[in-house]
Amino acid sequence: MEKRISIPNKQETIEAYVDLQHQTHGIIIMHPHSLMGGNMDNPVVQKAQQIFARKGITTLRFNFRGVGNSTGCFGEGIGEQDDLIAVMDYLNSQGRNRLDLAGYSFGSWVMAHAVQKINDTHGIIMISPPVAFMDFSSIQKIPGLKHVITGSQDEFAPPNLIQSQLPHWQPDAQLHIIDGADHFFFRAFTNT
Repeated sequence: MEKRISIPNKQETIEAYVDLQHQTHGIIIMHPHSLMGGNMDNPVVQKAQQIFARKGITTLRFNFRGVGNSTGCFGEGIGEQDDLIAVMDYLNSQGRNRLDLAGYSFGSWVMAHAVQKINDTHGIIMISPPVAFMDFSSIQKIPGLKHVITGSQDEFAPPNLIQSQLPHWQPDAQLHIIDGADHFFFRAFTNT
């Protein structure tokens, strides 16, 4: 069962929901773009949380700075990377030493950049990384990338553009294309 918590991050406080399961495996789930209404209550983020919680994995979803009850303001993706690192530190302090990451849209962009600075992730899932909307050119490799999920009709994360990035990011990563789904996965949850 999820519990609302606050996580300190330098001068900021991060609002989060955590579901601490018994195993030491945890996953952090990141939301879409803050300036476009993205938050941890996004349906895709909630669906991901439910899927992993049912598997007995500790889940943590959080609001980036300036969203909901998280303090601060939009950090151009840089401050949001600091938010992710603070959340990872929190889960490590709770005995969750095997951490996976899942980022949806902007959350996947933040995650892809943050993992260039850290080494303690096991598995990474990108959900609709917005390669047609945001600059991923500085990302040469994404250690731990296992799965990339997008919709066949996703205009921000077109399958063909993602397919062209996978050899650079992680050649062994699997691309999953949800037929008929757009960037927001309307009417696609029955296929996930």
